[in-house]
Amino acid sequence: MSEVIIRRAVQEDCPSMLDLIRELAEYEKALHEVTVTLDQFIEDGFGAAPVWGAFVAEFENEIVGISLYYDRYSTWKGKRLYLEDLVVTERKRGMQIGKKLFDATLEYGKSNNYSGMVFQVLNWNEPAINFYKKYSPKFDDEWLNVAIEFRD
Repeated sequence: MSEVIIRRAVQEDCPSMLDLIRELAEYEKALHEVTVTLDQFIEDGFGAAPVWGAFVAEFENEIVGISLYYDRYSTWKGKRLYLEDLVVTERKRGMQIGKKLFDATLEYGKSNNYSGMVFQVLNWNEPAINFYKKYSPKFDDEWLNVAIEFRD
């Protein structure tokens, strides 16, 4: 049986990563909100000034999961790692791939002197909430999410 390989993402992974991001958006009933182009995604991750990093899960030469993160700064806590997306394709769930990706991301944050990792989870996404509960996180129901869009 093949083994799942967790590794840092490379530029050539971007089309598969974007497919997984779209799969997540479809699950969240928000596919229409994915407006980033492949070229922009590649530039933002591998251009002159990358703003995101990622781990990918590879199984039988296919990207089946991603953990995409970026730097965040808290004036109270210092440097924080922000987990933007943790996605495993639906057909490969139950293989501990999400755990392997999440653990790799946690280890990256710890070994690079981040003060912690923060992320969001939709309040109706019970499978994700239950997954994260295994890590004893602090859920915060006090703050509201706010966004201002600069382009449609």
